[in-house]
Amino acid sequence: MSVLKPPTIADLRWTHALAFDATSGSASLTIDGDSREGPSPVQTLAISLAGCMSVDVAHILSKGRNSFRALRSRVTAERAQQDPHRFVRVTLAFTLEGSVPEDVVARAIALSHDKYCSVWHSMRQDIDFTTTFEVQP
Repeated sequence: MSVLKPPTIADLRWTHALAFDATSGSASLTIDGDSREGPSPVQTLAISLAGCMSVDVAHILSKGRNSFRALRSRVTAERAQQDPHRFVRVTLAFTLEGSVPEDVVARAIALSHDKYCSVWHSMRQDIDFTTTFEVQP
């Protein structure tokens, strides 16, 4: 039996210029179209994608009892030159520190991308999406 997920609710309040205070549940941040007081909406999307897949990878590796000391990710998102300047190409690079076999890392990333990452599955699927990873001892 699956548990129904409640809707995600976010409230934004304009503060000035292109800046908004955003809250969702108990979390809050400032979103700024000029990227001065916080990330822009597009930067927030990139952070959300990297965050979603990073959380998935950490969860999958931990659940499989794979020990790692550090997990970093870097997303590079290229945008269309014409409006609406959407993401057209995304590269997400992971770096892990610890003794995790490469095939296990590759499987965790694939599971996140193919099945679990709700952010990726909420985006256009015609985006050229690439992942890479490196495992350091």
